[in-house]
Amino acid sequence: MFTSKESFKSIFQNNVVSKLGKPLEEVSSEDVYTILSRMIREFAGKEWAATNREFRDNEEKQVYYLSLEFLIGRLLGNNLLNMGVLEIVQEGLEDLGVSLSEIEEQEADAGLGNGGLGRLAACFMDSLASLGYAGHGCGIRYKYGLFEQKIVDGNQVELPDNWLQKGNEWEVRRDDRKVEVRFGGNVEVHEEAGELTFSLHDYEGVWAIPYDVPVIGYKGNRENSHMNTLRLWSAEPMREMASRGSSSGGNYYSYLDYNRSVESISEFLYPDDSQYAGRLLRLKQQYFLCSAGLQSILRTYDKLGLSYEELPKKIAIHINDTHPTLVIPELMRILLDEKGYGWDIAWEIVTKTVSYTNHTILSEALEKWPTHMVRELLPRVYMIIEEINARFCRLLMDKYPDDPDRVAHMAIIFDDQVKMAHLAIAGTHSINGVAALHTDILKHREMKNFYELYPDRFNNKTNGITHRRWLMHANPELSQLVSESIGTRWITHPQEMVGILKYSEDASFQERAAKIKLNNKQKLATYIEQKYGVKVNTDSIFDVQVKRLHAYKRQFLNILHIIHLYHQIKEMPSLDIVPRTFIFGAKAAPSYYLAKSTIKLINSVANVVNNDPDVKDKLNVFFLENYSVSLAEKIIPAADVSEQISTASKEASGTGNMKFMMNGALTVGTMDGANVEMHEMLGDNNMFIFGLNADQVMDYYQHGGYNARDIYNSDSRIQEVMNQLIERGPFTNHNNEFDILYRSILDMNDEYFVLKDFSAYTEAHVQIDLAYRNRKEWLKKSIHNIGHSGKFSSDLTIGQYASEIWKIKPVDRG
Repeated sequence: MFTSKESFKSIFQNNVVSKLGKPLEEVSSEDVYTILSRMIREFAGKEWAATNREFRDNEEKQVYYLSLEFLIGRLLGNNLLNMGVLEIVQEGLEDLGVSLSEIEEQEADAGLGNGGLGRLAACFMDSLASLGYAGHGCGIRYKYGLFEQKIVDGNQVELPDNWLQKGNEWEVRRDDRKVEVRFGGNVEVHEEAGELTFSLHDYEGVWAIPYDVPVIGYKGNRENSHMNTLRLWSAEPMREMASRGSSSGGNYYSYLDYNRSVESISEFLYPDDSQYAGRLLRLKQQYFLCSAGLQSILRTYDKLGLSYEELPKKIAIHINDTHPTLVIPELMRILLDEKGYGWDIAWEIVTKTVSYTNHTILSEALEKWPTHMVRELLPRVYMIIEEINARFCRLLMDKYPDDPDRVAHMAIIFDDQVKMAHLAIAGTHSINGVAALHTDILKHREMKNFYELYPDRFNNKTNGITHRRWLMHANPELSQLVSESIGTRWITHPQEMVGILKYSEDASFQERAAKIKLNNKQKLATYIEQKYGVKVNTDSIFDVQVKRLHAYKRQFLNILHIIHLYHQIKEMPSLDIVPRTFIFGAKAAPSYYLAKSTIKLINSVANVVNNDPDVKDKLNVFFLENYSVSLAEKIIPAADVSEQISTASKEASGTGNMKFMMNGALTVGTMDGANVEMHEMLGDNNMFIFGLNADQVMDYYQHGGYNARDIYNSDSRIQEVMNQLIERGPFTNHNNEFDILYRSILDMNDEYFVLKDFSAYTEAHVQIDLAYRNRKEWLKKSIHNIGHSGKFSSDLTIGQYASEIWKIKPVDRG
């Protein structure tokens, strides 16, 4: 590895000549990215191999984190940072007339995730490696990811996200470690010496090909970086299927159909589940991940030569939400059918090995699969699920003999549905929520019966974010200010960021922090102007809501308030307000029409507001298309205000709130998810809390008493903004354009209490306006947010997972 700017330049220029055959002045930015990323991967490869060798030689217990999403973003800059060579490379490239930031733009965002679930998994991978734990990721290598979002005439249009078009410089294909995954077929039962054996015939086989990506931990004071592995599986057809005599064999055209069906397994993240075929494909993806991942994990374990009864001492398998829950019956299948264990011992091994994170209380996100679908696609696995359910129900009937309704409610299979969350709870030793409020709701409301049955299994692990990417890499100037003020120990002990609080009223520190924020706002303004052709007032408040678009996240509440503010300014042109720039970014699921209508409304409002000379100096609205990790890295450091306005009790935790906090934005939010824990540290002085709390929301759901039309009829402001949705006016091109949004509130009684919280939300924004006018006080509040944000580092969260759930310690690499 190069240790100086000069050694880097020499190695880099030699690589350019030897691999491209042309001088540096003739290479493109894309060429530079390719050469640089290959150099870094080659250097990392030696330490990657050494780390894995030490895991094997020392028989370290290893964690495998199974997730359908890993929203890792671009890796070049983050890898340079973690390897301790970012400044060397940046300065060396500058000497050669090359901008590192421009080179980073050549890398495609990996299309491996959608929202907070996947970004959390990526942050956890970074922390596992940076803290020196033997912890690996297991996911799917989606060819097209979710989708590329384009905004056409204000509407979301979905295009394939061909992120692999130019390849992925960070991955290594491992053909020698492929495994076979089997779908369908018939289960034959045999009895031998009084024991039943099971075998699968006439199945459809699929190759699972692993692509390994090094997860490079932060080097810190270590001699070398610790490196784990993110293993991504790609589905490929088996040529053997053409002559195996299966349903897909024996016919050329049916084999082509088989090829296409196999490729679809790892083609898109979250296929459209509004139709049966899409739901079947989702189930296929989940089993594909679980089967391939388990086979790989157990192949590694077999090299230790230990009994499978020792598996929980050497392996921890963690499932990120319910998507990988099939790992439970699949591990049972392997132990029963392939390893020869009896049920009781196999079940004990499984439950001691597997742990589960719950991410939601939303009913539509608690997965259920039709029994016939599971039975047909995974016949042997379904037999095992049936047996798990039967034994679980017997346990419940013994414990609650006079409460058949409770047994039915808790059953894994009920009403011809397999309930994946119930299976995950029954088959794991740990169930954790992701914020204190969320865990409390799980234990005492949504999963109360399960908590009463297994009180020792439930625990809280509040989500976290990696401060290396979201502060050090995304906001290097602010990171430098923190280091100059309190030293660099906070980088490996992020809770020590609290040390900057002593500078919260220091004029010099405040001015530097303000200048950094302004620089970041200017960078984002330049991006917006170049992409959308609109100038942005960098003296305005940058008010940001970027996240997955869903009704409970209430982007609709935000845009209703903007319409109200627009009308205020139109009616009173001399209205004294601090100029405000509202920024949105979000993708809506392709079949989620309500969410897509919200995007259309935001863009319609933006089109009117940004072209109205009466308000242009006071109000702007932007919807930034194709929200991604790399776009977030531009937006978040520039934000003054962070919108975290979900209906209380609905957001499990949030991680966007933590990223904004870490970069000095002030939160306007409800008492929901991790906002509650942020508020415990920051108090009312450093946040803007409004609206119903979780208990009030739950009370309305349980007992009723809320009438959206009463709110509408009693508030002229709400009437004005709501009527804009159904009347021909500045925001509507034709009648009924936003009728679905209007009806979702007034005809469906406002499920997420948008109107109920409107007045309080409007008042919170008045308080933001007043607070921003006092520059010194605002900067003090911002510094308090930065200082307290270290508590939400994923390093601390992973430390809790490691000691309390996985029972692992950092690897001592000498």
